[in-house]
Amino acid sequence: MKSLKTISRWCLGLLFMAAGVMHFLWTGFYVRIMPPWLPWHRELVVLSGISEAALGLLLLVPRYTRYAAWGLIALLIAVFPANLHMALNPEAFAEFDPSMLWFRLPLQGLLILWAWWHTR
Repeated sequence: MKSLKTISRWCLGLLFMAAGVMHFLWTGFYVRIMPPWLPWHRELVVLSGISEAALGLLLLVPRYTRYAAWGLIALLIAVFPANLHMALNPEAFAEFDPSMLWFRLPLQGLLILWAWWHTR
């Protein structure tokens, strides 16, 4: 079980590091998915990108794994409004199939459960 958890931790960590980098490669896209009621769109995209990459990296350090996993859970909850905004406004994201936008919502829950496993 320990080796499975180590592999899982590395997969999750690398996933979030890559996702964090994407915030800087495709900043315009991430700014576009921000709900209009949130302020400082670009700044929040940068902050979430840094947070994803840093928490993904910290997840790989056994001493910080538990804290990083809790941080990822908080981050996933914090970015949920952007995913909900996309699902509720599919016309603004015509490049995606609307069903895929809705699929992302339960995917957030699975990512939260995956991170939660690493808090134990």
